[in-house]
Amino acid sequence: MLAIVTHTIARDLRLALRRPADLASVLFFFIIVASLFPLGVGPEPDLLRQLAPGVLWVGALLATMLSLPRLFADDYRDGTLEQLALSPNPLGLMVLGKVIAHWLVSGLPLALLAPILGLQFDLPTDALWVLTGSILLGTPALSGIGAIGAGLTLGLRGGGVLLSLLVLPLYIPVLIFGAGAVDATVSGLGPGAHLSLLAALTVGGVAFAPWAAAAALKIALE
Repeated sequence: MLAIVTHTIARDLRLALRRPADLASVLFFFIIVASLFPLGVGPEPDLLRQLAPGVLWVGALLATMLSLPRLFADDYRDGTLEQLALSPNPLGLMVLGKVIAHWLVSGLPLALLAPILGLQFDLPTDALWVLTGSILLGTPALSGIGAIGAGLTLGLRGGGVLLSLLVLPLYIPVLIFGAGAVDATVSGLGPGAHLSLLAALTVGGVAFAPWAAAAALKIALE
């Protein structure tokens, strides 16, 4: 079972490295969104610190969504996805590998970039650490939930818009607890409660979402 997941991760990472423009578009989108707000609201440090958690987390959330339509689309077009569904290996494990690979090429780079962008908002050092940790902890849940939406909208015309409408309401708890952890740190409170809830969402998303996405893919392939 572990070999199935690792093979899928390695395959998707190789494919992602052949398309560096896709990764660059996600990172540049995050940079642009996070950089426009300080320019728009002015150089007031207190206001920037208040806006920082929500702005950075919304930017990370939207950047993660950019690559979701391509999660299964390429395999669907060339017939690979149908072969995977017909193989004796559980489709849910293969979807889990694709979710992990999606996080490695989207969520992980965003988390590493977040503290640099957080400096624009005059965030203290401890808040920058919490920001990085919360994005690292929360983006796997975004990838898992997004896989369900990508499976449900696979092959549909205008599926990108429908995908956004499906997953954005499910992303709200992750956004609330992720931004809340940073905001609690800036306010002098502990981020532990928010991070614990964020971890619970991630465990649930990574453990159960691939199987729901696999069921959605089987429906799309029928």
